[in-house]
Amino acid sequence: MKVAVPAEIKNNEFRVAITPSGVHELVSHGHEVFIQSKAGLGSSITDDDYKEAGATILADAASTWAAGEMILKVKEPIASEYQYLRPGLLLFTYLHLAADLELTKELVAKQVTAIAYETVQTSNRQLPLLAPMSEVAGRLSVLVGAQTLFAQNGGNGILLGGVPGTRSAKVVVLGGGVAGTNAIAMAVGLAAEVTVLDTNINRLRELDALYHGRLNTLASNTFEIERAVTQADLVIGSVLIPGAKAPKLVTNALVKKMKPGSVLVDIAIDQGGCFEDSHPTTHADPTFKVHNSIFYCVANMPGAVANTSTYALTNATLRYASSLANKGWKAACQEDESLALGLNTHDGHLVSEPVATAHSMSHVSLETVLA
Repeated sequence: MKVAVPAEIKNNEFRVAITPSGVHELVSHGHEVFIQSKAGLGSSITDDDYKEAGATILADAASTWAAGEMILKVKEPIASEYQYLRPGLLLFTYLHLAADLELTKELVAKQVTAIAYETVQTSNRQLPLLAPMSEVAGRLSVLVGAQTLFAQNGGNGILLGGVPGTRSAKVVVLGGGVAGTNAIAMAVGLAAEVTVLDTNINRLRELDALYHGRLNTLASNTFEIERAVTQADLVIGSVLIPGAKAPKLVTNALVKKMKPGSVLVDIAIDQGGCFEDSHPTTHADPTFKVHNSIFYCVANMPGAVANTSTYALTNATLRYASSLANKGWKAACQEDESLALGLNTHDGHLVSEPVATAHSMSHVSLETVLA
């Protein structure tokens, strides 16, 4: 199979969808790999690194997209890339279609077979291709939140861990999944006063045992969310419903009650965000004000630490990319139920039910497509 990897063009997106070791793996199985020139530089990978692994370097995006039967990306195609979509193309990347009606319609209209990293799901409900970036985003959320709390950035000027004789910042984490767990680790490590809310009591038990009383755990409901958020200096939103829009847990009215200079970081922004007033921002212009609070809603947070993110992501995606290249998308999905759940669109049809629900569109069943 001809596998092509274009450069990412989202604002300050420095990740790349394959490493030299991934190129070597695909080439060793007889596949051709095409890389857009300089696609890896943001992750400290040179064109020469790719060439030595067996890749062919192409000059621009148009030639790279045209060369590939399968396109590997990190982020979803944006409007300027829609021109490269075509019938029969296999696209393997993050898509987050439940929050992107325009892209959903484009993929259907262009008859693209699109498999989304974020909806590949194992039998135990884990999301193996979302987890690495959730780990990165979770850890980053506390770092960017701490920085946004600086007075010169509009925050209330509190240091997360305080110093002797002063209070620590109150950090509230909504959701105890992969991203939330990593946010907790960073916030506790910085000596903040941390509270996590989740609907899964067993998960709260696990976190309580892990932190031996250094973490407050609360069963999530509207009453406890309101009480925790109004007292917080920093709120991390990390809730997720695989493939669907994130639930709105923090309303505008609740934000109005928060402390002046408090900060809200929305990790769920790729799926529409879990705060009512969230809208996607960029690394170049990451924050905006709502009432007296500051929102940070960058939609590609891990792109800021591209070297770490690229290797963490491709460690997880290579197995599936190799299967798609070796067997073809249909056989690969028939043999692997986890990968099959990543299929969002095919041959002019929407396949993902959560996306169809989010946009009030019709869909065909996965079983019908794979039959």
